[in-house]
Amino acid sequence: MDLGEDSGRLGSLPTTTSRTMSSSSSAFFSANQSPFFSPRSSTCQLSESARFDVQCDSTNLSADPSSSSSGIPDPECLANVGFAVSDESLMPAACVSSDFPKFDHSSCTYGHLHDNGFSGIIEKHRRHIRSHDMMFSPVPISLSSYQQSSYDVYIGLHGRKPSLLRFTNWLRAELEVQGMSCFVSDRARFRNSRKHGRIERAMDASSFGVLILTKKSFRNPFTIEELRFFSSKKNLVPIYFDLNMGDCLVRDIVEKRGELWEKHGGELWISYGGLEKEWKEAVNGLVRADAWKLEALEGCWRDCILRAVTYLAMRLGRRSVVDRLTKWREKVDKEEFPFPRNENFIGRKKELSELEFILFGDISGESERDYFELKARSKRKHLTIGWSKSRSLEERRRECNWENGSRKGKEPVIWKESEKEIEMQSTERQRYHRPRSSGRNSRRKRPAKFIYGKGIACVTGDSGIGKTELLLEFAYRYHQRYKMVLWIGGESRYIRQNYLNLWSFLDVDVRVENGIDKRRMKSFEEQEEAAISRVRKELMRNIPFLVVIDNLESEKDWWDQKFVMDLLPRFGGETHILISTRLPRVMNLEPLKLSYLSGVEAMSLMQGSVKDYPIAEIDVLRVIEEKVGRLTLGLAIVGAILSELPINPSRLLDTINRLPSRDFSWCGREAHSLRKNTFLLQLFEVCFSIFDHADGPRSLATRMVQVSGWFAPAAIPVSLLALAAHKIPEKHKGTRFWRKLLRSLTCGFSSCYSKRFESEASSMLLRFNLARSSTKEGYIHFNKVIRMYARRRGVTGVSHAMVQAVVSHASLSHHSEHIWAVCFLLFGFGNDPTVVELRVSELLYIVKEVILPLAIRTFMVFSRCSAALELLRLCTDALEAADQAFVTPVEKWLDRSLCWGPIRTNAQLNPCLWQELALTRATVLETRAKLMLRGGQFDIGDDLIRKAIFIRNSISGEDHPDTVSARETLSKLTRLLANVQAHTSP
Repeated sequence: MDLGEDSGRLGSLPTTTSRTMSSSSSAFFSANQSPFFSPRSSTCQLSESARFDVQCDSTNLSADPSSSSSGIPDPECLANVGFAVSDESLMPAACVSSDFPKFDHSSCTYGHLHDNGFSGIIEKHRRHIRSHDMMFSPVPISLSSYQQSSYDVYIGLHGRKPSLLRFTNWLRAELEVQGMSCFVSDRARFRNSRKHGRIERAMDASSFGVLILTKKSFRNPFTIEELRFFSSKKNLVPIYFDLNMGDCLVRDIVEKRGELWEKHGGELWISYGGLEKEWKEAVNGLVRADAWKLEALEGCWRDCILRAVTYLAMRLGRRSVVDRLTKWREKVDKEEFPFPRNENFIGRKKELSELEFILFGDISGESERDYFELKARSKRKHLTIGWSKSRSLEERRRECNWENGSRKGKEPVIWKESEKEIEMQSTERQRYHRPRSSGRNSRRKRPAKFIYGKGIACVTGDSGIGKTELLLEFAYRYHQRYKMVLWIGGESRYIRQNYLNLWSFLDVDVRVENGIDKRRMKSFEEQEEAAISRVRKELMRNIPFLVVIDNLESEKDWWDQKFVMDLLPRFGGETHILISTRLPRVMNLEPLKLSYLSGVEAMSLMQGSVKDYPIAEIDVLRVIEEKVGRLTLGLAIVGAILSELPINPSRLLDTINRLPSRDFSWCGREAHSLRKNTFLLQLFEVCFSIFDHADGPRSLATRMVQVSGWFAPAAIPVSLLALAAHKIPEKHKGTRFWRKLLRSLTCGFSSCYSKRFESEASSMLLRFNLARSSTKEGYIHFNKVIRMYARRRGVTGVSHAMVQAVVSHASLSHHSEHIWAVCFLLFGFGNDPTVVELRVSELLYIVKEVILPLAIRTFMVFSRCSAALELLRLCTDALEAADQAFVTPVEKWLDRSLCWGPIRTNAQLNPCLWQELALTRATVLETRAKLMLRGGQFDIGDDLIRKAIFIRNSISGEDHPDTVSARETLSKLTRLLANVQAHTSP
């Protein structure tokens, strides 16, 4: 919903939410007590002209916005829509709707002070004011024609600046989400007296008047009237947009004092159309509302809006809203950013400004000074965000007219969205001047095209060049322009789960629906799409979020090969999307290619805390910069080594060159940069040598890096990482006995010693930039390059040590990513081989304590049906393979030498373990059958549950409670399967 629509229809409450709106007779302020409006009367009826207006407006409400030539309804029609709904007596104050068309600011028709209709209204107001000799009294309009709705908040503004409209849309949407009904209006847009009468009735019916004040507001007659009206009712809530409270002093404005009012000050009451005394009284009325102190300056939008919503909720008696906002804010303060801000961030000023320009369409503040040049890039003439091969006739006609020189000015963006494609057509094209060429066969270059202000940007570059650092700095710098920064790991196996994890911040329910008793059973795919659509819908409201997808590995999801674009909200909305990837192109978007740091910036990063190297050493640093591939990661490690150790660049270079390079069989696109950059790998080995020299040959820091490659690409708890490092088998077996003996003697001090060693090792990794700290206390994160190298370098048993540590100490609710990493190592999803082989006893423990809870939680809580079912299927295969090994005859020397009897099986040698294995397999089969029941696959579930019943009958008996429970599940499946067959049969 846009500001152009005077929001009587109130846009963005979710349809599933039911809230009770306050009436106009609030306990704090009564809108009916105003002396400036006539009281309501229930005896009068709606006139025929008003009835016709309501019918016309209702028609506009249901009209398809794409049917117009510009794709956006007429602004005045939108205004009628808003008022028509507010005039309905049976319509609730907070009418629910969603995803209204955006208002095209280029097509707005704003009223001017010298227009006949507009000046006539002003003159009418002046005559009425002077005739009554009152401080303020608008045109008397009878409210007795029909029942008038009430509003909690009236929001008034003036102007069409994109940042102002974005802020106001956010404020209105946030108020409505919290259950407060709003009416938004820019009264200067309307010339019709009937519409002004409706707005004035909404003002009178509002408990509070929130006025967003800009420099231009003090020359707007309607803003001045709103100030005087709400000041007289003592319910004025001013929000100073790009202003300070101290700037709004009458004397400074009139005398043009200060940098702000030298240009915008003066005799503004002339523009007001009233008297100087009246104008001064209106501006001085802001002093009486100084208790609010709401200033929406650059860099504090979020705080201002949250404070405004909190204050209004308190004054309206909505204590639950205040508590909910307090809890949400505490959660955001702890979990919004994955990493703390890099206080030593160097360079990238131009890239940051370009990202701001791409996302917002303009730059402001300090970025405007830092931004020097944006070069036009050669891009495709027709940008299709999606995968559509069709082109409309209208599009070809526009392109033909443009190439013939008949295209002038800018054309608005038109969105076309369907089930299979999302197209952006007729975007702005930058003019391109062709170079003169006399060659007959010279190739004609296509005109350049670039998208700005559409809310999506993609950053691409090599591994270790600093993409994550750039995104993190941008998020910290501009986080106040968004309600929250939503950080998503883009690794293909984890991106869908990371996306669904946003439910706790967006307050949506993504759990699987219980559709067994409904007429139509939803399939697993439909349930997954429903969960994703709930998150996606929340991101498509007028509340702005910044969705950061870091390290996007593929355009397609690993699980079902669906496009990642299906997860994202529609581009062009309030929510912005920022992507970092190593892919050359994502979704046909032109990416921002991240280049290397400049020579001065790279030298500053490598020098670290030492700034007084001689010229010869500076030359050595330049050699190191070239050898390390100019990657930001390598430069930061070099700077850390020179800062932490008493070593000069020459000695460091000699040490790196003397280290032997390890020969690895690199493969895949991800390892391409490592295969070329052997100097960076030798730099890693220097760090490992430093750790081993400091703590001995089995340095905990070195082992922590080795085992980090097998964890999930998420923040890792230091305690869990150290535990896995301790479980790495030693090379020298003879010392293990003495180490165990020493640990047994000092068992009382082991916990404090281990914690001290863990903190020292993690601190060493952070100081040398091999790891980075996390905002979660006690967590660290490793770069993709380091994890990849550690996985290749690791000794035998590292992956098994990681599995043991995660299974024994990981929490399902806090470390689900790492538990999934264990599953990938155990069962070999897709074409991946099985990395870790377990004994039967270990497998049974993991299945009962880890696999089953993980599968059920993934299915029920996150609606990831296919992933949960695939996990259980592979688990069943592993159990069946172990059972097959148990029933295979084995030959032992002891049996043949002593008994000379027949060869027995492991099931006969270990009957208890074999029975536990069989019962565990039955439990997994029954779980799969129950999940199939929720997806409508009754035939598969029937086959699975019969296998489970057969196993339990054979081992536990028919009367065992587990067998009885399985039979009940079978009867339910049989009944539902019979019903399906009865309905589908001819």
